[in-house]
Amino acid sequence: MKKLFALLLLTGVAAFAQTDVVTFKATIKNANSDSLVIRNRAFTQTIKSTKGAYTGSFAVTPGFYQLFDGTEQTSLYLKNGYDLALTLDAAQFDETIAYKGKGEKENNFLAKLALDMEKLSETIATLSPEAQNKAITAKLAEFDKLLADPALDPNFTAAIKQELQGQKQQMEMMAAQAAIASKLVGKPSPAFKYENAKGGQTALADLKGKYVYIDVWATWCGPCRQEIPHLQKVEEAFKGKNIAFVSLSVDTAKDHDKWKKMVEEKSLGGIQVFADKDWKSDFVQAYGINSIPRFILVDPKGNVVDADAKRPSDPALTAQLNSLVK
Repeated sequence: MKKLFALLLLTGVAAFAQTDVVTFKATIKNANSDSLVIRNRAFTQTIKSTKGAYTGSFAVTPGFYQLFDGTEQTSLYLKNGYDLALTLDAAQFDETIAYKGKGEKENNFLAKLALDMEKLSETIATLSPEAQNKAITAKLAEFDKLLADPALDPNFTAAIKQELQGQKQQMEMMAAQAAIASKLVGKPSPAFKYENAKGGQTALADLKGKYVYIDVWATWCGPCRQEIPHLQKVEEAFKGKNIAFVSLSVDTAKDHDKWKKMVEEKSLGGIQVFADKDWKSDFVQAYGINSIPRFILVDPKGNVVDADAKRPSDPALTAQLNSLVK
């Protein structure tokens, strides 16, 4: 699952008055935007590019933030007095993040944690339950050792130790979900018959004879919305080919009108359907879905090709579909 490591502590871990500021610089290859946004629930700072370089100085409350480049995001730990220089290639965003300067230890730690957790989440699906638990335990123990570095900010260390406990629970939940998904591959997909935004109902059975790529999402889900432009590009690339794209909303009944309005206003393509009982819908339960976005690929016979398919933003999805869809 893309961007597994999402810090919950965006309001910061401490607050005290300081007169100095954070100095933040970035050099980005293949930039997605001419501006960077640094934010948490109580703070937003935009840094504009000047001749390809991003430079800004601003005061912060010490704590965790998100750096957003218009397409991708990563976690930051900031406190006044930090002087950070970031380099990355946006074409390989997570893999190339590197910091230099005061505050580099904390932020390189966050970058490594996010990347390693992402890689781990992609591999545990192929492991036995015993091996999954062993891999999760080993990875978290590795980060526990790194946190012993006395040069790390004490508030950062305390917050990350707490976060790692939450990560362990999340990874165990993902491992259980992956086990369910692996058992479905090659078997008939669980069925659905849901309201279609254009009227009437659409059933998965109606689409037999085509590959079906299903996006399980909700209007309130930020990562889901971030995938929409990528999904639209994939839909366009495979227009007229033997594949149907279904976006299946798990919004609650009270947000039904919000869903329909968003479908219309954003001109969302494909087949837009609304699950009958949100997270408790039979289809959602059968796939063991407990986090979104979630993507599923079904073959023309109605059998599961991939119960946890690649996201539209992942080039591997296009490669896979090119190998299957005519």
